[in-house]
Amino acid sequence: MSHDSALNERALVYHEHPQPGKIATQITKPFVTQNDLSLAYSPGVAAPCLEIQKNPADAYRYTAKGNLVGVISNGTAVLGLGNLGALASKPVMEGKAILFKKFSDLDAYDIEVDETDIDRFCDTVAAIAPTFGGINLEDIKAPECFDIERRLIERLDIPVMHDDQHGTAVISLAGIINAAQITGRSLETMRIVIVGAGAAAISCGRIYRFMGVREIYMSDSKGLIHAGRSDLNAQKLEFVAPEGMTLSQAFEHADVVVGLSAPGSFTVEDISKMAPNPIIFTLANPTPELFPDEVRAVRLDAIIATGRSDYPNQVNNVLGFPFIFRGAMDVRAKTINMEMKVAASHALAALTRQEIPEYLNALYGTTLEFGREYIIPKPFDKRLIVEVSGSVAEAAVKSGVARIENFDLDAYKISLTKRLG
Repeated sequence: MSHDSALNERALVYHEHPQPGKIATQITKPFVTQNDLSLAYSPGVAAPCLEIQKNPADAYRYTAKGNLVGVISNGTAVLGLGNLGALASKPVMEGKAILFKKFSDLDAYDIEVDETDIDRFCDTVAAIAPTFGGINLEDIKAPECFDIERRLIERLDIPVMHDDQHGTAVISLAGIINAAQITGRSLETMRIVIVGAGAAAISCGRIYRFMGVREIYMSDSKGLIHAGRSDLNAQKLEFVAPEGMTLSQAFEHADVVVGLSAPGSFTVEDISKMAPNPIIFTLANPTPELFPDEVRAVRLDAIIATGRSDYPNQVNNVLGFPFIFRGAMDVRAKTINMEMKVAASHALAALTRQEIPEYLNALYGTTLEFGREYIIPKPFDKRLIVEVSGSVAEAAVKSGVARIENFDLDAYKISLTKRLG
């Protein structure tokens, strides 16, 4: 049996036994007596209902809304598997719910919406939004995902984020910030090539530009995006190069390449043209554009990151979304804005530079030290919830989108340390 076949078989058993699926609900209040029944349901439940009718914000006092995320997909872009449909996306959405709970103690319901029409999908999500304190959109294909996220952000007053776009952007920016420090660069003077032009690539380009990067080139399956092409959507038009420019030319003296495409979409010949100490992120998953050993064969001076857990510097979205939503929801933010995402990136970068706790070295069986092979935190670093969620919450308050008053960052961080024990 091949490795992939064995893994698939173990995964199927894991999902089926001892009971199907990966998530369930639990009761959070005493419920053993007749008195408990009268408080939890009729007649006692009428009291919080009436209070919420008078003041909708009281839903955060009397229900689980404030700690509940909706993980919502239509299944049009499931992992790297493509358009599998809503029902087939359910294992992924349940998995996302586990990650929310494990890493940030946020509860999550997975919602699979069997609808590809943008209007009807948005109407469906908006109609059920009162259930949730935040909505994580997932596995929705581009370019529809851009319009869907924008519309829902405009319609709803709770945090909404399409993680496939912004998760990779936040984590990769943290890695680039640290790689720039190691190699003595500034973001403003960097030349960045993004290979791929889907949801994650567009979001990466936008956050890098927000951070001051002026020279960004992007390619899709037809080559470099340049002003002479007539087949570009609105998102790609944000990153047009001069007419007639090629991808090969974009790689000349480039400081960074971020691969968000497919194996072989750029080559060792391309990276051989890059500037000294190139920053090379090959993030296609599970098979990267180039494996680290292929990169090192021509660029021993490279700082390398992948999307895989079996190499150093994994760009893993689990470093972002649980903690971004935690911070946003705890201050009842109306939205997740660019300032909050950048705050998450800076917090991740700074955490990597701190002294490494011994439990992390023991867990990963190595001695971690900030440097070329450790520019991004590890997912099981227990400090993530404190540092990232704290920074996101603070950014929400400072940027004016939070709805709580008298925010105390120190007290909030102490509460976060207790949340996961």
